[in-house]
Amino acid sequence: MARLPDPLPIEPIAGPLDATVQLPGSKSITNRALICAALASGTSELTGALEADDTYAMVEGLRALGIGVDTDWPAGRITVRGCAGRPPVDVALVDARLSGTTSRFLLPVAALATGTTRVDGGIGLRARPMGPAIDAIRALGARVTDISTAGHLPVELADGPLAGGAVALPGDTSSQFLSGLLLAGPAMRTGLTVRLTTELVSRPYVEMTVAVMAAFGVSVEQSDDRTWVVSPAGYRAAAYAVEPDASAASYCFGTAAIVGGRVTVPGLGTASLQGDLDAVRVLGSMGAEVDVAAGGVTVTGDRRLRGVEVDLSQMSDVAQTLAVVAAFADGPSRFTGIGFIRGKETDRVGNVVTELRRAGIGAVEEPDGYLITPGPVRPATIETYGDHRMAMAFALLGLRAPGIRIADPGCVAKTFPGYWAMLDGLRSGSASGH
Repeated sequence: MARLPDPLPIEPIAGPLDATVQLPGSKSITNRALICAALASGTSELTGALEADDTYAMVEGLRALGIGVDTDWPAGRITVRGCAGRPPVDVALVDARLSGTTSRFLLPVAALATGTTRVDGGIGLRARPMGPAIDAIRALGARVTDISTAGHLPVELADGPLAGGAVALPGDTSSQFLSGLLLAGPAMRTGLTVRLTTELVSRPYVEMTVAVMAAFGVSVEQSDDRTWVVSPAGYRAAAYAVEPDASAASYCFGTAAIVGGRVTVPGLGTASLQGDLDAVRVLGSMGAEVDVAAGGVTVTGDRRLRGVEVDLSQMSDVAQTLAVVAAFADGPSRFTGIGFIRGKETDRVGNVVTELRRAGIGAVEEPDGYLITPGPVRPATIETYGDHRMAMAFALLGLRAPGIRIADPGCVAKTFPGYWAMLDGLRSGSASGH
């Protein structure tokens, strides 16, 4: 890809749109399927897998643990030779880069090895909380040594493999901690029971985890609203097709809502595993026309939008997209239930408010979200704080209002390297994020 100017000017789209967008695979599903395939008995093949920094991190992390992984990225195909639940490595260094899913899923997987593994990441990932996962792994019997700051990477794990058992875990920091434990559970000799001590945020992501595990032959039982039980059955190798990324689709659907016209994303639909597809329900309540069918989703907008009040706790990765869309509504919008996203790649509450204000939009930070009051958008260079979702969401401002530029546009490579080409393709009626 040619080097992008920094900051990147965003050219408005006159509209109305009439576009079909082919999107890359879901990052969340790709990384979950990679874990299941790695721990399975036999060889699995993933198709439609996402090629991005976060999936590179997962593939390299699994290789560091001794798992055989072959990639054909242009075809979206990954072949994984499973280790039957025991990573075959004595000493390993896992670099999760900036990937939260990679670090939080591979911590318990690394504890299944009999050797010693150090798990580390980039500066941004080192700042993100890891305490719940570390505490749970310790409680299950692994020796975890903090290398620098307690509750953060880097850490060193030893005294594996985890035998399993029962463990308590908070649910209000990130659902990734629960998903990581569940993914490793079938490889634990006595299985695993996880009891949440607080309410779970982003529950659809855990439901996604359970669905991907089922595709590899493992069932997860829920004895009550806060308790998950995994038997030590082990994974079976599988051929697994990854569906398009619903979080990425939110930018396409948001564009239709604010610019006007139609955008269709094939491959998503009524059978989707991704809770972030619920963003189209919010766009529908704001005034867009939404059609969710078996083979694809279409959003049609006419540039007239209403303000809404919505709890986004179960679809937090689309919060920034909806915040930008709300800037073009006819009245205020309040988004709640997302206080926990301050601990993501950046403060996705405070920094969203800062950047909306920079562009002339009224925005107020609240304890668990923000209140957005629309107004004329003024030219601005949007700071992205190294956060791919800040860059992708705030680009939508510039698709309708002139003078918007995006700082550090290359940060989208974390999950969507083809994002800027996809936006350009919207103008021609056919776009691809591959």
